Amino acid sequence: MSAEKYVILTTINYPTKAVKKIANTKKDWTILAVADRKTPPDWNCQNVRLLSLEEQKAFDSNFAQECPLDHYARKNIGYLKAIRDGARIIAETDDDNIPKDNFLTSLDQSVKGRLVKKSGWENIYRHFTDKRIWPRGFPLEYINRSLEIPSPLTGESVFDCPIQQYLVDGDPDVDAIYRLTTKTETKFRPNTIVLSQGTFCPFNSQNTIWWPDAFVLLYLPCTVSFRMTDIWRSFIAQICLYKAGKQIAFGQATMFQDRNQHSLIKDFADEISGYLNNARIMELLSDINLSDNTNQIGPNMRICYERLVEAKIVPQDELRLVDLWLKDINSDFPSSGVTNGVELDGIEPMETTQASLDHLTWENPMGEARQDA
Repeated sequence: MSAEKYVILTTINYPTKAVKKIANTKKDWTILAVADRKTPPDWNCQNVRLLSLEEQKAFDSNFAQECPLDHYARKNIGYLKAIRDGARIIAETDDDNIPKDNFLTSLDQSVKGRLVKKSGWENIYRHFTDKRIWPRGFPLEYINRSLEIPSPLTGESVFDCPIQQYLVDGDPDVDAIYRLTTKTETKFRPNTIVLSQGTFCPFNSQNTIWWPDAFVLLYLPCTVSFRMTDIWRSFIAQICLYKAGKQIAFGQATMFQDRNQHSLIKDFADEISGYLNNARIMELLSDINLSDNTNQIGPNMRICYERLVEAKIVPQDELRLVDLWLKDINSDFPSSGVTNGVELDGIEPMETTQASLDHLTWENPMGEARQDA
């Protein structure tokens, strides 16, 4: 196992085919599975380290003590653990994404690809397939327009991309509306597409690679729905990363999704906040005057959450969790300077007892404790 290369996932199932294959094929990576209350107590998989609830409670982390139970955002604790242990690259995935032979190969923060030559929303899937398909989180009001004509691209060049989203074949990451109206497998063609300042597309937490320049932006919001936590994270990450003069890359499919059982109607209910707000969120974030200092990515991220709280899209409670995350990041990764300018010294973690942890449970609008993205 490498102390510098981490694969982070969260699971409430026994080890799946996907997890076992990652474990068997990526023995040079540290694979960390973050448990939750529904994770089987006897969970065990060779070459995978399970971060149990007991270990999470004992973890010297301000954020870990207050992160809600029964929520996909407990994955954040895995990110913090990897960063504290010296990670220099973090790959995130889920337990139903099966690696292909090209998974986690030839990785570099510098990416050779083609840049989209337009501003506004970009349906990235248009550059990988001719099918009528769009990524989860893409604003519904722009879908038809996005499918008309592919956007022009620059010639191939090299870009600085500390966040890289790789696609997934089979049952890729789409919204419930797509799945309720379309039933077909997808195989994406190889390509490398880069987005820069002013061009936006949601990305997910299923097959994404992160470098230290962007580690602070790994934060998954804890008070929003399961189906929007990684999507809204992606919007904030794009705004903050672009301001720092960097880009985001989308690459070829390196995994195949054999999707865990889901209720599509429950997925739909969990996505309604996104259907109503995704376009508005990017409009709000685009209007913020952020610092272009690369040491201010953390403060910029907090300002973005402040704006979403002011707009009543994200609950006020999120800001405390963001502050605890930033305090942990600043402690674990001080050389990055990512939280300079944010006053965090007055934040004290709550006393951790089983009773205090039990009440921090995400309330799913359909009444179930947790259903992974």
